[in-house]
Amino acid sequence: MAAIEPIDLTTRAALPRRSRFSGLVSISVPDRIALTALGLVTAVALLAPVLAPHNPRRQVGSPYASPSAAFPLGTDEAGRDMLSRVLLGVQTTWLTALLVIAIGVLLGGLVGLVAGAAGGWVDSVLMRITDLFLAMPAAVLAISVVAALGPSLTNIVIAVSILWWPYYARLIRVQVRELAARPHLEAARLAGCGRLRLVVRHLLPGAVPVAIVAASLDMGGAIGLLAGLSFLGLGTPPPSPELGSMTASGSTQLLTAWWLAVCPALAVFLLCLVSNVAGDTLRDLVDR
Repeated sequence: MAAIEPIDLTTRAALPRRSRFSGLVSISVPDRIALTALGLVTAVALLAPVLAPHNPRRQVGSPYASPSAAFPLGTDEAGRDMLSRVLLGVQTTWLTALLVIAIGVLLGGLVGLVAGAAGGWVDSVLMRITDLFLAMPAAVLAISVVAALGPSLTNIVIAVSILWWPYYARLIRVQVRELAARPHLEAARLAGCGRLRLVVRHLLPGAVPVAIVAASLDMGGAIGLLAGLSFLGLGTPPPSPELGSMTASGSTQLLTAWWLAVCPALAVFLLCLVSNVAGDTLRDLVDR
């Protein structure tokens, strides 16, 4: 009988991390379309100042001009080009949502990683603090923070980030605890792997895919919340172009100048749709 070669536990521990992304090798046509739409929206957001045909803060035509070849989305009450303002609004909303999600993932992921890896009283203290934030009414807390600090884009980011990180803390903590209970982690401990190396080389890479998928699925919610706060007048004061504030100001002329409210509202809808579809696609690819 042939001798059985010993198994390298270090190599064996790395296998689950690679298998998580095995589904990315073969991507179907609908998945390609969803990811392409995500990349296109991100490119439009980054290149919005270049793509905008006019200065979004200056009068370039007559007020309340209906959509035409010169102004595809018409003009607003001050004669400003709505296409340029919507493009800049897409940039503000999309990049702000990305920033909020990034802050939530980094802060919540750090708390969840430490709590799940340390356990004991450290886990209990960090999770009780997380529960305290989760117990607060999200929308009311965001409105209160922005109202107290003053309407601005920076204060909106602070307010929404306060709401977002506890969810990632809970998610990452559960994932880390699940990974820590697997046999290859126990084998790594018995092999003399230190706690820091155990966290960096084994626990963190296993939690990253879960955080990425959760973040992609949360983009739509972050966009909706940011647009809602802007709609209530808690965003950057006019004439800065924001989709929520433009929808609010245009709703009073909905019957006479429908494009003032419909165009920015449709942009919010499309951003939420693209982010949700792309998030579902990414989740399916990672789960393969």
